[in-house]
Amino acid sequence: MSRKGIVVMGKLIGLIKPLLHIMLLAILLGIAGNLSAMAITVLGGHGILKVLNMDYGIALSTVFILLGICALIRGVLRYGEQACNHYIAFKLLAFIRHQVFAALRRLAPAKLEGKEKGNLIALLTSDIELLEVFYAHTISPIAIGVATSAIVGCYLATYHILYGVLAIAAYIVIGGVFPIIISKAGREKGLVYRNSIGAMNSFLLDSLRGLTEVLQYQAGEKRRTKLKEKTSELEEKQWEFKRLENLTRVMNDVGVIVFSLFTLLLGSWLFEKGIVGFEGVFIPFVTMIGSFGPVIALSNLSNNLMHTLASGNRVLDLLEETPIVTEIIDKEEVFFEGAACEDVCFGYGKRQILNGFSTELEKHKILGIHGKNGCGKSTLLKLLMRFYDVNKGTVTISKKNVKNINTDNLRRLEGYVTQETHIFNATIAENIGIAKEGATREEIIKAAKKASLHDFIMSLPNGYDTGTGELGDKLSGGERQRVGIARAFLHNAPFLLLDEPTSNLDSLNEGIILKALVDYSQDKTVILVSHRESTMNIAERILQM
Repeated sequence: MSRKGIVVMGKLIGLIKPLLHIMLLAILLGIAGNLSAMAITVLGGHGILKVLNMDYGIALSTVFILLGICALIRGVLRYGEQACNHYIAFKLLAFIRHQVFAALRRLAPAKLEGKEKGNLIALLTSDIELLEVFYAHTISPIAIGVATSAIVGCYLATYHILYGVLAIAAYIVIGGVFPIIISKAGREKGLVYRNSIGAMNSFLLDSLRGLTEVLQYQAGEKRRTKLKEKTSELEEKQWEFKRLENLTRVMNDVGVIVFSLFTLLLGSWLFEKGIVGFEGVFIPFVTMIGSFGPVIALSNLSNNLMHTLASGNRVLDLLEETPIVTEIIDKEEVFFEGAACEDVCFGYGKRQILNGFSTELEKHKILGIHGKNGCGKSTLLKLLMRFYDVNKGTVTISKKNVKNINTDNLRRLEGYVTQETHIFNATIAENIGIAKEGATREEIIKAAKKASLHDFIMSLPNGYDTGTGELGDKLSGGERQRVGIARAFLHNAPFLLLDEPTSNLDSLNEGIILKALVDYSQDKTVILVSHRESTMNIAERILQM
């Protein structure tokens, strides 16, 4: 969703509410710090006039003392402002990360299946990190720039009202009009650029994961060519931003020169009219030149703001995305007494998978499901897990619609083993133990023995403390699958859903696993999806789909 920049800023600023007092302190420190910096310029002007015997209001020694005090105060205030801003930024980044991961959990798995993993990685890393710029270097500078400009405008108006009017006009043009023009020119470019980074990450991740196939089929040159094309496209988009940054600098420099010249011309005119003396020309001119810092900072924000708002827009898209399946809470606890599907219809988009499907599974039975690819075997298990909601019909557990069972209750009732078990970059014990919070080593070992995995684990140098590598690349396909089965045994749910649980196992290990499943299922209910006839032999009833 493409939101207006002001809308994105409003939503991001809304997150500051718990830290508003610190933000106000940062703004006050920033205003005081900028005024101290400007005071150095003004005092310097008075010092020059004193040397020229044109200023009789302040002693030269006093000027030097005040210069030293202002310089010291400026440093302290600047440090305090930055400390407050970064405290807010890091606190909010931690909060946003928590919100993003909560959103991912809420959206998973249905809405995440179609998302590019590299794009998600870019969002979770660079997009969120870029928001640090917004919170630490955008919000308070805007408030500081507006407040400081108003104060300086009032100060210049004490010499003559036209000085104040000219100053405010200059600040509005440089700190307001210029950034709006640049932001409008780069708003869409920012979103396209951030999406392009995500697409690049997806391509690189895909290439790394498929490196073996790339080497085997000598597709390296093709991948390199495509990577070079994507890199060139990304560089071109980046150069568009560089051109906008250069344009911003040119506009700022011209604006400062023009308005400073106007101030000098205005002072000269007022001097000729006898309205102000030489001090009334020189001090406003010097003040005007030294007062553009905060508004130039505002104008320069437009460059980073294009990236930041694009990143914020992508983060907000994820946070506000509606899950396909909403979590259920505050319902009565349900205990497993069988499962059933009645007249179930379901499809992914326009592709219909199940049409009027019905079956019933009694407690403590093993149901085998057999059928050709694409007939809906795996989809049925996902519907029972309520990863998706049916388009029509009902899926029930203990005669209760799964839509009316607390989500955490449903997860406790069901154990789910997929054909492609995901392995975390952790130890084998940690990978198995994820199935039960606080599982003891004895429980983990018992589950591994049931999955015919214990002997293999003990043959490793570090046993259960052996690392599995990223994506479990230190384990074979069969070993990864047995880790998944061990998790199911450890989870010890009354209703077990198995999707091709032995597809990566040889006949010997398949037989051991099937025997363990038969023993395990004495007081359990099992749905077993498989294309192997040997696997179907343990089923008490086989459903052909």
